[in-house]
Formats: sequence, C-alpha cells, structure tokens
Amino acid sequence: MDLVSIAILVAGFLLYALVSGRLQGTIITAPLVFIGFGYLVGDGGFALAQVDPGHGALHIIAELTLILVLFTDAARIDLTRLRRDHNLPLRMLLIGLPLVMIAGMLAAVALFPGFSLWEAALLAALLAPTDAALGQSVVAAKVVPVRIRQAINVESGLNDGIALPAVLLFAALASASQAQSDAAGWIEFALLQITLGPLAGAIVGALGGRVVDRAAEKQWSTTAFQGIAILSVALLSFALAELVGGNGFIAAFVSGMVFGNTLRNPCTYLFEFMETEGQLLMLITFLVFGAALLPESLEHLDGRVLLYAVLSLTVVRMLPIVISLWGTGLKLPTQLFLGWFGPRGIASILFVLLILEEADVAHAEQLFAVTIVTVALSALLHGVTAAPLAKRYGRTAATMGECEENRKVAAMPLREGMVAADVGATGNVK
Repeated sequence: MDLVSIAILVAGFLLYALVSGRLQGTIITAPLVFIGFGYLVGDGGFALAQVDPGHGALHIIAELTLILVLFTDAARIDLTRLRRDHNLPLRMLLIGLPLVMIAGMLAAVALFPGFSLWEAALLAALLAPTDAALGQSVVAAKVVPVRIRQAINVESGLNDGIALPAVLLFAALASASQAQSDAAGWIEFALLQITLGPLAGAIVGALGGRVVDRAAEKQWSTTAFQGIAILSVALLSFALAELVGGNGFIAAFVSGMVFGNTLRNPCTYLFEFMETEGQLLMLITFLVFGAALLPESLEHLDGRVLLYAVLSLTVVRMLPIVISLWGTGLKLPTQLFLGWFGPRGIASILFVLLILEEADVAHAEQLFAVTIVTVALSALLHGVTAAPLAKRYGRTAATMGECEENRKVAAMPLREGMVAADVGATGNVK
C-alpha cells in the first residue's frame, strides 16, 4: 500500500470521526460507512487506493483483530451469571447455532450441487457467527428490554469462538477429500488444532488472570498498563498454542473466557480498550472488506449466490432461533426480532481471510464469494433496519407489561459498557 492510499484511507477515518456523533443511532452505521467508503476508493469504485488483502501488514492486522475479538468477547461474559440468569443466549448458542449450521449446509447442498458435503458444511460454519457491531443500534437502544439486548450481545460474543472449531474441522475434512493420500494427515492436524489450542488457552488465561489481578490489588500496575497486560495475555495464548501445534485463535477464545472469569476486580480497562483500539481494528477490517474483498467476490455473483445470501440471513438463521426459543415464554415478535438480528460480520470476514486461504478446498473461490456477498448484504439490511426496528419493537415491548421479555436480569457486560442490574418493568435501566 503506497502513501497516497494510506492518506486517502486515513482521511476517511478522520471525516467519520468528525461526524460520528451525528450518525449514532441512525441507519448509517459505522460498518456500512467503511464498507461503502472502501468500495468507492478501492477496485470496485474509483481505484484511488490500492489495498491488497494478501499484504503482510494487513494479514497481521487481520490476525490481531481476530485474536482480540475472540479474547475480549469471551472475557466479558460472566459464566456464572450466564448459567443462572441468561437462558436466552444459552438456548440460541446450544440449540440455535447447531441448527443454523445444519440448515445452512442443507441450503448449500441444494443450491450448489458441485459442493462436497464438507464444503457445504464449511460454508454454513463460516456464516454461523453473528456480529453485534452491525446492529449496534439495537444493543444500545434503551427502549429495547435489557434482557433482549443482552441476549443479542452475549450470543454474538460467544458464537464466533464456538463456531471456530467447526470451521477448522470442516475445512480440514474438505481439504482431506481433495487429497486422499494425505487425508489422515489433515484429520490429525484438525484434531490437534481443536484439542491443544483450548488447553494452551486455558493455562495462559488462568495464569494471566491471577497475575493481572494480583498486580492490580497490590497497585503495582497502572490502568493503562493493565490494558497492555491483557493484550499480552491474548497474544501469549495464541503464540503458545501455535508452538505446540494447536490453533491460536481457539486458544485466544478459551484464554479470554478463563481470564475474564478468573479476575476478581472489574475489568473496566478491557471494555475501554475495545471501545478505542479494538474499534479501530474492526473498522480497518470493514474498510479492507469494501476496498478489496467485495469487488473480488462480485465477479462471482450470480442468482444462486444471491439466493443463498438471502436465505442465510432469513430462513437459515431465523427458523432455528425461533425453534431454540420455544418454551421460554417469549412472544413470537420477540423470537422473530432475535432471529433477524443475527448480522454476519467481523468473524466471517476474518475466518475467510485467515482460515479458508490456508485450506486446499476445491470450490474455495465460490465459498469466498458467497461468504463475502452475505456479509455485505447483512451490513446493508441489518444496518438500515437496526434503529427503526429497535424503536418499533421497543414500543411493542413497553405495552407487554409483566412478561418474560421484561423480566429483571443480572448485570452483564455489553460492548457499550456495563448495563445495570436494576431493570424496571419496561426493561429500561433505572
């Protein structure tokens, strides 16, 4: 990337920063802005900036972003409170997510007969994770009951890490079917990745949580350097897993979960980091997506690709979520609301960049195109519907009175900070 390209892209960040407050809560979301800006200045538009997704620096940024997203999203989830008081995201993760993968695989088999079964499963797994950033107006909308906002946010925080082993396994199996002579090697590689990775992550997360906690209690470290310590724990878990033959990204997710549940002190510096440096890394990813990945995928766009993208965002996602919520007492509008707000975003983009390119898959280009088109369509549709649907649903929820939607729940960290536990009948924070 030359200096002119860097100057153009940085100018885009500056312009958005100047008007970000005015755009907050509108249909013009940050991911949509940066995808559109990247497309206009990149190969799909005026070709003013040359962005090569295979460039070493961008590859490092992509890896760092995925490590931090997996680590911090897992670290902010209190597992005790999740088990005790948040059955909605648990159902969506344990029942809904596998059903989403099965439905996505069946849709891929029907629409792409050339795909092997493992390639169809891989596509479904790539598009299973959700991203609350694309529907941030919903998570931040005070009119939406806190329990519902937390369900969306917690689901999106955990499903990328849960889906990652499936992505790795299906990628290995799809690659093994391509190279029969080395099939056993691919399968052994996948098994080591999904076993040694969690082990390394758990060890580093537990030790890291204890030493960071101890340093904070003794006032040996400043708040700023506590944030640097967290970054170090995330990267150390990744590095250790890779050194022993495990998957570093799975290690980062498990490490974050163990780290966050080992700490006894409030992890405010974790939230502050993701609202600043973490946000910047994610927006860079969306910009690269628009500038380089989207134009390439549109070259393979056809009716089947578009149809799969639409199905992935609607039936494939919504029906399994509705099924997973049966018996919870939630009304159908709430179930559909939770089903619709499952945007595809950062995780799917980074999985494609960092995992699919390493696999020897026969239809890699088509898998890439379907994934990217689906994410782009999600950024558009979820971005423009988040604010208006949140307001509309919030008005509906306010008339429900005492119901499951408005039930009081314990506090759970959200990406916008800590939501108070004292929730009134309407679900609003008092």
